[in-house]
Amino acid sequence: MIGGARTLAIALILAAGAVLTLPLAAQETEPQPPTSPKDAGAATLPETAAPKARVSTQTAPGISSDAPSIPVEQIVQQFAKREAEFKAERDNFTYVQTFVVQTIDDNGRPDGEYRMTSDIIFTTSGQRYENITNAPAPTLERISLSEQDLDDLRNVQPFVLTTGELPKYDVTYVGRERLDELGTYVFDVAPKKLEKNQRYFQGRVWVDDKDLEIVKSDGKAVPDIRKHGAENVFPRFATYRENIEGHYWFPTYTRSDDTLHFSSGDVHIRMTVRYSEYRRFRVGVRLVPPGEEK
Repeated sequence: MIGGARTLAIALILAAGAVLTLPLAAQETEPQPPTSPKDAGAATLPETAAPKARVSTQTAPGISSDAPSIPVEQIVQQFAKREAEFKAERDNFTYVQTFVVQTIDDNGRPDGEYRMTSDIIFTTSGQRYENITNAPAPTLERISLSEQDLDDLRNVQPFVLTTGELPKYDVTYVGRERLDELGTYVFDVAPKKLEKNQRYFQGRVWVDDKDLEIVKSDGKAVPDIRKHGAENVFPRFATYRENIEGHYWFPTYTRSDDTLHFSSGDVHIRMTVRYSEYRRFRVGVRLVPPGEEK
């Protein structure tokens, strides 16, 4: 999140009538978000390289250290391929996205809010775009949204780890865990290297052990940004997916309840993103008889 000039930038974007979903980064009217994670010195692997998955030596409560039925590296390669298929499939769907971020006072009550509802739809020619249907005047005063927030909302919060993105990350097998009725493989994911103007996910993902798709992710967008007296800090979030049409697991809900640490003080925020009304886009075609006007 940011403040001041950033607030004006967001207002101008809304006036233009089309904004892409925004994740949550935080900045204050003056300085902003925490320091960014340390840049790992490892060189980025070429896109064609298949990184080796590591196995964690520690497990968290509720996670068993049972070995998977197939090699870990094979699981990673298969779920990354499946994720690439899902990403292409999701691009063929329309849906409604509702984004809400609030600042919370010391009594646990909201004292500022930003809300936006959008339809992610297509033109008749098949071009995808966002149509904002509801965007009340924001009342945020202690933080504002940044360009990175918008980018994270589109690409990091509904995290998809495809075959093409896999070489950018270290993937560590943690164990197995049941989520409700699902059996899952649990992996820790972290970027190998933080590159300028690029956004990454760092945290944990749960992969369904049958469909081999991510069904939950918990972490944050990195890096946090601090330069020229401005701070841009990003909250921890959890994203949940649901099975749509019996084939793929689509993100349906993201939530965050976190405290952003600025040099000028802490700001407690809450954020939700809801993705609903998924519908496959279909182009209607009708043959026009000779002589009839199109």
